[in-house]
Amino acid sequence: MKIAVTGSTGLIGRTLVRSLRTDGHEVLRLVRRPPRTGDEVEWDPKRQHVDTRGLQGCEAVVHLAGAGVGDRRWTDAYKKEIRDSRVLGTAAIAEAVASLPDRPRVLLCGSAIGFYGDTGDTAVDETAPPGEGFLPSVCVEWEAAAAAAEEAGIRTVFARTGLVIARSGGAWARLFPIFQAGLGGRLGTGRQYWSFIALHDHVAALRHLLDTETLRGPVNLTAPAPVTNREVTAAMGRVLRRPTAFPVPAAAIRVALGEFAGDVLGSQRVVPAKLLESGFRFAFPTIDAAIRAA
Repeated sequence: MKIAVTGSTGLIGRTLVRSLRTDGHEVLRLVRRPPRTGDEVEWDPKRQHVDTRGLQGCEAVVHLAGAGVGDRRWTDAYKKEIRDSRVLGTAAIAEAVASLPDRPRVLLCGSAIGFYGDTGDTAVDETAPPGEGFLPSVCVEWEAAAAAAEEAGIRTVFARTGLVIARSGGAWARLFPIFQAGLGGRLGTGRQYWSFIALHDHVAALRHLLDTETLRGPVNLTAPAPVTNREVTAAMGRVLRRPTAFPVPAAAIRVALGEFAGDVLGSQRVVPAKLLESGFRFAFPTIDAAIRAA
């Protein structure tokens, strides 16, 4: 299969590209500069430009690009970058694939469980409405930006991603060194739910979404049983064999992270109903297994 991928230098993108190529698929990488190799296609999400000539013959497009939510403090300017990188980029990709004479069978777009906002102790699946706040509003616009592809009859899937457990990127890349040094602990009360997924399972789920013709619309990419931050802390201690006696007070998190602290301290108990119904099997379904895998 010939597959185009945006965000191929990120944690998930580069792992997906490696997985696809290992299995013999032809992968094109969309880059924000003139192409240097035959497997690159130029695009510019800010200008909403895509070199559609490079997408000819693609059976699938995977769109994962977007500014990191936790990479910087949330100033008004960076919040705009978070929003624009997702909404403008998705609109550009959707319109590009819709314009092709030979359209791909599927457009798989990244999204996030931030769509649901703070769910407290309530477990939610894909039927739940959006929450309130900045990230839910971004997710709503993000997914709506793919309308051109859906209207063109392309099967469009939104991978609502949870917290990906990996050593080389994402939130856990920051957590592992802290816990390995014996300085880890719960965040705030520790009662907030974290909906996690092992990197291996996340990439396997993306490939499942590409291959499963019955799946469309939002699909939660989280492990079957979300756990609290307190349980995550205990699991990190067990797996790494380190003490976890240094809790971080909520006030300190708010000082350090500003507005983003509300999402770190918030609770999201999200379950992957559509993945499970479609027959997907997790290799690392528990928090201990996912941490060990990383």
